[in-house]
Amino acid sequence: MVDYAMDIHKSLYHTEDVPQDMVERRVEVVARLKSLEEGAAPLVAFLQNAAAVQELRADKQYNLQMLNDRYQIGPTQIEALYQYAKFQFECGNYSGAADYLYQYRALCTNSERSLSALWGKLAAEILMQNWDIALEELNRLKEIIDSKNFSSPLNQVQSRIWLMHWSLFIFFNHDNGRTQIIDLFNQDKYLNAIQTSAPHLLRYLATAFIVNKRRRPQFKDFIKVIQQEQHSYKDPITEFLACVYVNYDFDGAQKKMRECEEVILNDPFLGKRVEESNFSTVPLRDEFLENARLFIFETYCRIHQRIDMGVLAEKLNLNYEEAERWIVNLIRSSKLDAKIDSETGTVIMEPNHPNVYEQLIEHTKPINGRTYKLVSQLVEHVQTQTAR
Repeated sequence: MVDYAMDIHKSLYHTEDVPQDMVERRVEVVARLKSLEEGAAPLVAFLQNAAAVQELRADKQYNLQMLNDRYQIGPTQIEALYQYAKFQFECGNYSGAADYLYQYRALCTNSERSLSALWGKLAAEILMQNWDIALEELNRLKEIIDSKNFSSPLNQVQSRIWLMHWSLFIFFNHDNGRTQIIDLFNQDKYLNAIQTSAPHLLRYLATAFIVNKRRRPQFKDFIKVIQQEQHSYKDPITEFLACVYVNYDFDGAQKKMRECEEVILNDPFLGKRVEESNFSTVPLRDEFLENARLFIFETYCRIHQRIDMGVLAEKLNLNYEEAERWIVNLIRSSKLDAKIDSETGTVIMEPNHPNVYEQLIEHTKPINGRTYKLVSQLVEHVQTQTAR
């Protein structure tokens, strides 16, 4: 990293000379690197020997005893490997850091150190943009954080908040991230952590719900959370949902939709740009605006039977021709049960009354999830009582 800083200084000032403090810092870094290399050398040499590594087993205590007896590698060398991996990360060698941290965790018996190494490996995989591996590390961290053996409830909440912040890098780059962010953030424990200490994360959960192709049952419950939190946290994206589903303020939703576009373009996660030929696009912005219009349209149609096309175009931030073409496409794709009266310039909604069987199925859908949650809580309570 010091070399990188030197290169930047040279390019900025168009000179080959660098400040003396940078030169001194580089000498310190090189000396520190050599010292750590020497300390970790016996264990690194062992790990690079494929035949020797095969002697390792799943039992960590056996591994530690075997390493000490046969190779004279003890806790000092194992700790040196951790420090060496950490220094590699700080120097920008994320690939090496990830490998050494993985090997360190296989030998480490200290749970706190092992957890620290797992955080480091997650960061390294994110910086290398290995999204599939990073997701695996994220899930491992989640299992540890959610376990009952975690240090304290306060640390547990703080770790959940850190986990959600790190997860944003993964979820907005992974192919299935927009579904998985809902699965994680919308869990009761994580949603409580958001409401308590990190309400700004509601922006990302709200965006995921809006752009997600599958309208989930949890969406209705999430709207209640938006309603509860609107006095303590406001954001154009959460306010847009409040306008549409809480206040039925379609003029307000139209204004918020414009603000949402600005928010997405300036957000480091939502505004990811994709280069195409000689111009760049923001795919999530286009998906967001398309689904936001659909949200407004669906809600507006639910409370009106006949809608003037001009009024509807205004609500959707489209001109008359664009609105007509957009609605025709919805009707053709079977997303909308309606017809257009060209003479009067209106959209006529067809009545849609679900039969009693559909209503019964709809009302009983949440029972399975609630039953599972209740059984899990009972099992957890029984295990706690037994442990006492």
